[in-house]
Amino acid sequence: MTLPKNLGIEHPIIQAPMAGITTPEFVAACAEAGVLGSIGAGYLSAEATRDSIREVKRLTNKPFAVNLFVPEQTEMDQEQLRQAYLALHPIGKKIGLPFWKAPLSESSFDAQIAVIIDEGVNICSFTFGLPDETVIRDLKEHGVYLIGTATNVEEAILAEKVGMDAVVVQGKEAGGHRGSFLSEELITLDELLPSSIEAVRIPIIAAGGIANREQLELQLSRGAQAVQIGTALLAADESGAHPLHKEAVLAATGNSTVLTKAFSGKPARGIRNQFIDMMEGVPIAPYPYQNDLTKKIRAEAASKGNLEFMSLWAGERVGETAGGTVEEIVGRFVGKADG
Repeated sequence: MTLPKNLGIEHPIIQAPMAGITTPEFVAACAEAGVLGSIGAGYLSAEATRDSIREVKRLTNKPFAVNLFVPEQTEMDQEQLRQAYLALHPIGKKIGLPFWKAPLSESSFDAQIAVIIDEGVNICSFTFGLPDETVIRDLKEHGVYLIGTATNVEEAILAEKVGMDAVVVQGKEAGGHRGSFLSEELITLDELLPSSIEAVRIPIIAAGGIANREQLELQLSRGAQAVQIGTALLAADESGAHPLHKEAVLAATGNSTVLTKAFSGKPARGIRNQFIDMMEGVPIAPYPYQNDLTKKIRAEAASKGNLEFMSLWAGERVGETAGGTVEEIVGRFVGKADG
């Protein structure tokens, strides 16, 4: 059975769960266009996750997924945090924040799992790791289809071993955060997809650099059951991305992206800007603490319309991104006859 039939979607496309961008309106628009919409709930509280789920349900009766960040045990080193905070001061001053409060976040993962079960969500995906056996058992007992994320073959094998029903294999070309949890090696999708197909039996979803119909058809012809696209949808009318982020994506030419830990402490691909350049070689706290430290800076930059200090996540093929409605963008991928 093919993955789209398992998921109840019309086209073999999954909207990437871009945390902070996937508003209910955007997710519902993707679902209505015949692809799998995904709520990027990684930074949401349990109640905000519940609200998003209910709003998507109000807007569409089509299938959609919820994506969660698997929490990690990261030791908090006060001196390391202090050094990372001080390293951000030159940037803070540039946008009028000589000092700012940076409350440290706590994971809502367990409470979000309870919400997913309580709200009858049918599909759940995971980034930055895999849930433990208790969580997997509870979700499966409630009929939830589970999708893992892997950036190398070892992670894909582990996803199958613990009980994921499918796995997204994320090539180095992908925008936003790397889903890595065993290692941070960078592997192209061209290399990762065939080696993963050879190593596991569960359906594989290809992600990274899929910017057009040609790439979609290529990955399907190579054995992927579906593709996951994010950057291609970033500038959609319904996308929750900041208007400046959309403008930057549409204005980008060629590959203007780099991988950086500067914003969150985890490797993520985005459009190069002054923030990334100024953070080169300075102390950076581990995830999620760096994310907590930079949150206020990013929000202030966005409110002042200063894209030089925002996180402008995008993939290597950002130069091919075009605007339009979600339906129009999906139509370009699947062809007018299908779309």
